[in-house]
Amino acid sequence: MNCGSNPSQDTGTVLSDKTFSRFSSLIYDEVGIMLPSSKKIMLEARLNKRLRAGGFSSFDDYADFVFSSQGREKELVSLIDVVTTNKTDFYREPAHFEYLVKVAIPTLIDSHEAGFKNPLKIWSAGCSTGEEPYTMSMVLSEFAASHPGFKSSILATDISTAVLAKAKNAIYSEESVDTIPLNLKKKYLLKSRDRNKPNVRIAPQQRAMITFRRLNFMEEFGMNEHMDIIFCRNVIIYFDKPTQERLLNRFYRQLITGGYLFLGHSETITGLNVPFKPVATTVYRKL
Repeated sequence: MNCGSNPSQDTGTVLSDKTFSRFSSLIYDEVGIMLPSSKKIMLEARLNKRLRAGGFSSFDDYADFVFSSQGREKELVSLIDVVTTNKTDFYREPAHFEYLVKVAIPTLIDSHEAGFKNPLKIWSAGCSTGEEPYTMSMVLSEFAASHPGFKSSILATDISTAVLAKAKNAIYSEESVDTIPLNLKKKYLLKSRDRNKPNVRIAPQQRAMITFRRLNFMEEFGMNEHMDIIFCRNVIIYFDKPTQERLLNRFYRQLITGGYLFLGHSETITGLNVPFKPVATTVYRKL
């Protein structure tokens, strides 16, 4: 959607500063995402989808509904879906996957027999439409092929039900898988028989490695087991520093001793009161 377009053409109204403030406060309280005033036009454009879907005549009417008990129950998840940004790619930041198989996993095998004594547990936190966890599944399958007996499991979570539905479906355009090495495409992707729809689907054995579920970072994680590795890349940039600090400390507690945290290339723990130790570019360890 072109966020520079005039959303009033669709609804006959504009998002007032007061109503924007109501929404931005709600979004921050619910999911920790900061929406400064510079995001007002963006929010206005995206909320038009919900106004049309619900038949609301104005942003004020929509806000009143969202803040009602019925609206919180029926509409809040859809509001969050249109607000959250979901941009990802297969093999995004490939140096991370190289570090994963060359350093992180071998180190965890040496220290904990991870993947052999118990399956290696890896969490794609903020998995969006699934490209990251499916990349993990290919990388881990390749590692297992050269390390007999190695087993792993992937948990993939996101706050958006819309992107999780796409991730579970595991269907992608041929263009979007260009970043996957050719040998892995042949092993792990299925081509559509309908050449008018040049899509691919992730192979069943890769889909079976992943458990998808909705998770809001502002709520309890609800996990009984500790993770060996957490990928949370290009997510915390949307949070303010206090929220980043709280979340990263919760990740720390969720990891085993010696476990790894991977952040995005534009993210850092510098200036935050968190006990992780940097071990590579945007890679941190719980020691």
